[in-house]
Amino acid sequence: MYRRKYASKNNVVYAEGHALGQKRQFHPGEKAPNNGIYVEVGDTGSNVVNPKQIKLAKGDRFPENSNDERIWTYKRKP
Repeated sequence: MYRRKYASKNNVVYAEGHALGQKRQFHPGEKAPNNGIYVEVGDTGSNVVNPKQIKLAKGDRFPENSNDERIWTYKRKP
């Protein structure tokens, strides 16, 4: 676990225990952060056989997965 200090105008904000930056794994019902193609992966990030693939615009909501133990992630560029 790490601790970083970020200053704002009048107070100090600490970020602990989680990575900063853009999120890469999404659950059904969440909004897409960017335009792009997203694919289903296992909840640990492992690949699945015949994953669903969807194209979403920024702000579109992720649909239900074909299995409760799956999540959405960005499709890797070739």
